[in-house]
Amino acid sequence: MSVEIETILVPVDGTPAASRAVEYAVAVAAAYGAEIHVLHLVEEDPREDPDLVPSEIATEQAEFLAAATGGLQAVEDGTVYVTASTAAGFSQRSLARSPVSVVLDAATDISADLIVVPRESVREDPTALLAKAAEHVLSHASQPVLSV
Repeated sequence: MSVEIETILVPVDGTPAASRAVEYAVAVAAAYGAEIHVLHLVEEDPREDPDLVPSEIATEQAEFLAAATGGLQAVEDGTVYVTASTAAGFSQRSLARSPVSVVLDAATDISADLIVVPRESVREDPTALLAKAAEHVLSHASQPVLSV
């Protein structure tokens, strides 16, 4: 019985642990011939917070992705294809919106075969958006989850 992995979702929040998750996802993608989708979670929806500037968020996302994938041979030689998007982890308009629901919905939307989440300690980095969500993603995802 062979395992088929075509699409890997990697939710990130810009922390070092998230960079490590991208590195692991690239290694798995290279082994299985899969592509990666990096979902950059921001705390608030820019449409709801006037202090958030969409172009600045896009720049941060691009810088994070370049730093996280820079030097990874499988990305540089085109063996692994990486796409990215940004989503708000919280919404003032919808109490049901949380980082967990955003990750699980994204996994369904892109038909992810695997989710790679950073394992972060809330004690080590209380601002890490995914720290609290990773455990819930592990518990509730219908896809296999690799916690790194």
